[in-house]
Amino acid sequence: MGFLIDIGKTILDTAFDVLPIVVILFVFQALVLRKRPPHLKRILIGFVYVLVGLSLFLIGLKEALFPIGKLMAQQLIDPEFLGIGASDEVHWRDYLWVYAFAAAIGFSTTIAEPSLIAVSIKAQEVSGGTVKAFELRIAVAIGVAIGVALGSYRIVTGTPLPYYIMAGYIIVIIQTFMASKTILPLAYDSGGVTTSTVTVPVIAALGLGLASTIPGRSPLIDGFGLIAFASVFPIISVLGYDMVSTWLRRLDKNDSKEDVK
Repeated sequence: MGFLIDIGKTILDTAFDVLPIVVILFVFQALVLRKRPPHLKRILIGFVYVLVGLSLFLIGLKEALFPIGKLMAQQLIDPEFLGIGASDEVHWRDYLWVYAFAAAIGFSTTIAEPSLIAVSIKAQEVSGGTVKAFELRIAVAIGVAIGVALGSYRIVTGTPLPYYIMAGYIIVIIQTFMASKTILPLAYDSGGVTTSTVTVPVIAALGLGLASTIPGRSPLIDGFGLIAFASVFPIISVLGYDMVSTWLRRLDKNDSKEDVK
């Protein structure tokens, strides 16, 4: 009974959040365009789908993903799993499995991210095949994997978040001057599409789980920040992918010229 009440409350809260979007769309249609919305029935059905989908998604976060993230963090830092005594001093190297799991979960969730799939497909179409959709997804996923692993290291060690973010953006600025202009907008967008429906809940759950279970860490101060890593490092990896691809193409051209001679 309590679960059904929770579902009803979540649906009402979601409807309240979606209502401003509905009002803006219909008011703009009526007062500015002064036309009846086309396919009104389909639009209303679509809003119902959005309402139900968002509600179930939020319930899934609360009931499954966040508890799983906390449980995995507890298991990974358990002294018995780490092979150390409960009274022994824990070093950052003892958490290697945490970093490996963070990298794996960052890579897998990014590969499954619908927004990244859509952007990569469009990038391949617009570029005429110069940018490969699958290669772009791999490059972005590698960046997220490195970023989430490094962010987990930051939570374990308790080092300040701004140092990592500033260093990341310094690298991005340097790469911006070195990479080709055609890849820059796509690279910067790649950092945004990773922070979407699949990646954010899992990474946030991992960060909060680690901060809640590692002694001396605050969930509010240390638990958040992984998503920032998941936004910066894909830009670095995509720009790096472009720089490596450009370098390889130049090598092929030089080899072809030498063969002709």
